[in-house]
Amino acid sequence: MKKLLFQLDTDTHPAVFDTVVAYDGGADHVVGHGNVTPENVTPLVEGTIFTRAPKEKQNTAIFVGGSNMVAGQELFKAVQKNFFADFRVSIMLDSNGSNTTAAAAVAKLMTSGEIKGKKAVILAGTGPVGQRAAVMMAKEGVGEVVLVSRKMGRAQQACDDMKNSFGVELVPAEASDCDTNGKLIEDAQIVLATGAAGIELIKPEHWENNKNIELIADANATPPLGIGGTDMMDKGIDRHGKIIWGAIGFGTLKLAVHKACVEKLFESNDQLLDAEEIFEIAKTMA
Repeated sequence: MKKLLFQLDTDTHPAVFDTVVAYDGGADHVVGHGNVTPENVTPLVEGTIFTRAPKEKQNTAIFVGGSNMVAGQELFKAVQKNFFADFRVSIMLDSNGSNTTAAAAVAKLMTSGEIKGKKAVILAGTGPVGQRAAVMMAKEGVGEVVLVSRKMGRAQQACDDMKNSFGVELVPAEASDCDTNGKLIEDAQIVLATGAAGIELIKPEHWENNKNIELIADANATPPLGIGGTDMMDKGIDRHGKIIWGAIGFGTLKLAVHKACVEKLFESNDQLLDAEEIFEIAKTMA
């Protein structure tokens, strides 16, 4: 029985990255569909749940992707609305790689030092990776998680959304330049940068001599990096008394987690892999 993964993408073209990792994760065939929405997804889902016998349904699975996490979340929910009784297949959500990236970054930070009770600042944190990482940190007992955006309204909205969705309390903050970001991390022990590619968020002088900071991770792999003075290849390296993880440094775990999640989809037909489930897998692999 062939393992079939149906890649439902909210973008016009299903992501090639996700297709490659799906094959590496054990799928025999990956079938991609673009421009999938909650309104047009039902026939696609019905094709997955009404074909194979109950004991064979674990060989069919769905991956929800695309560049828009909000659209992905809505599609993820819409797919599940078509399930009933044992007429269901396993499904994973990883729009823009946000769940697997956030899970890998936080898991690696946890292997490098104690995070419970500490203060964490997530720079440029209102994107999908930042928001998911904030939730993971909060649920792991980080004392205060600050979510930073260039506009306070956006930061507040993101914090409200995460509270409504996951029941966690986050602190919004505004910063429009490196110096302002530098002020926000002065009393933090953990700094995670999740900004857009090629945008520097803090300079070396903002963190190198800060005795409070213990752990740093940067999800940006395109120079200039989000955190000046670090390297995308940093893999738990000690720089100025801080443990540093670069995007490629923890990216190895991100890819491994992604593959492991795809493999898990085919263990049974009732797997639902969202941020929390993916994070649990990442912690066991870190």
